[in-house]
Amino acid sequence: MTSTETLTDRAPAAPAPTADRRRWFALAIVMTAAFMDLVDVTIVNIAIPSIQQNAGASFSQIQWITAGYALAFAAGLITGGRLGDIHGRKRLFLLGIGGFTLASALCGFAANPEMLVASRILQGAMASLMVPQVLSIVHATFPAHERGKVFGLFGAVVGLGAVTGPLLGALLTEWNLFGLEWRPIFLINLPVGIAGLILGSRFITESKAPRALKLDLVGVVLVTLGLLMLLYPLTRGRELGWPLWGYVSMAGALVVFAALVAYERHKTARDGSPLVELSLFKVKSFAAGIAVQTVFGIALGIFFLVWTLYMQIGLGWSPLKAGLTGIPFSIAVSTAAGMSVQKLVPRFGRKVLQAGALVLAAGVVLYMWESEHFGLTIAPWQMALPLVVMGVGMGLIVAPLTDAILSEVPREHAGSASGLINTVQQMGNALGLGLVSVVFFGTMGDRLAPAQVGPAFADAFQNALGWVAAVMAAIFLLMFALPKRPAQHVEGAAEEPSPAPEKEPALVS
Repeated sequence: MTSTETLTDRAPAAPAPTADRRRWFALAIVMTAAFMDLVDVTIVNIAIPSIQQNAGASFSQIQWITAGYALAFAAGLITGGRLGDIHGRKRLFLLGIGGFTLASALCGFAANPEMLVASRILQGAMASLMVPQVLSIVHATFPAHERGKVFGLFGAVVGLGAVTGPLLGALLTEWNLFGLEWRPIFLINLPVGIAGLILGSRFITESKAPRALKLDLVGVVLVTLGLLMLLYPLTRGRELGWPLWGYVSMAGALVVFAALVAYERHKTARDGSPLVELSLFKVKSFAAGIAVQTVFGIALGIFFLVWTLYMQIGLGWSPLKAGLTGIPFSIAVSTAAGMSVQKLVPRFGRKVLQAGALVLAAGVVLYMWESEHFGLTIAPWQMALPLVVMGVGMGLIVAPLTDAILSEVPREHAGSASGLINTVQQMGNALGLGLVSVVFFGTMGDRLAPAQVGPAFADAFQNALGWVAAVMAAIFLLMFALPKRPAQHVEGAAEEPSPAPEKEPALVS
């Protein structure tokens, strides 16, 4: 494989990663951090109606509590990944988890909705330093033949986070611990973050890019500006009546991204230290996977927000009832994610991901039918079947997709690549949150009588699900551009009967 051979040529000799027993402790620590980030997002979703009521937040502020995090996260991820390559992934991980913990405390003690929005933006910025290092540390610590197992575990963690977040958020909101109402959903991060900081400093092995890199400040500015020009008008467009400047800003974002590409080419030719490693897009598996990840993020951004609003405001369910309803979905995601990488992808390759897209779309269509058929009398057990089908579909995508995208990425660009993966997912997520104004709130009136709220939210939910199904159909088609079998699994299969260490890239530690 070309990329692997290139790694062997460039990377200095280092001890074999299998000799470092601490790698499994390091894996547990970084996955705990990833779990904390995932739980934080889903906890906030389930508590949105409570925050709106108890903190006196407007819908615009509620939207910014979710979208502000996604914006800051997306804007900083590529930079965070590159900073890890330059200054050390362990160092940036510890800085990120420490900052994330502090921001969580600020969210928990926010005196008003404005402070909560600002603290969420800070939390997103800190997550953008922490999260890219997770995949980079895995990529730099584990040899190719072990990464399939690791990404299978990662998929299981994603599913567990999806299970734990809504349920934990619902319980903490319902219990109203110490009269703090919704605040414990953020304060719960403090003991986890402090433990991760202490244990991470002991067990994670430092790794950097094999050659010296410099931070591309112009690239940082262009990436941040382009993302903000695209996502800010989408997020506030409906609230402001879709002003002309919003359309101009979104069109201008395309110009900024074009300027970014031109500058990054110049930067690569000049000193070889671009922020966005454009050569990654010459790797077919990476380029195709990035496109799929972006569109997938849009579907997730739409679904999870409207699902919460539909259950708690449209159907009038309590946070606990809504949280418990999501358990079948989360268990299905976790189970399917673990099986997909370890059992299915090595045998069936790309077809597993495409099957996941079709299964997820089928679950969405079934959910649409049930919502229309049962109306406002629908019960949690009646939602279980479509949620399980959707969860299986999502699980067949999430873990194998990450594996496929990173399988041929040169190690010196691991931070940049993982930053791009997370950036496009969050960018897609923020786009989805912006589109909620169009596909969900855009279908109902601004002023609804109490008797109109339930039917209006149910109709809007069905409309939003139609969009999600259409996005999954697009993802199915995009997946034809993925390689039929990820190269990583081919390597792993070849290595088992006949180890060939000379083909394994040396790892930096």
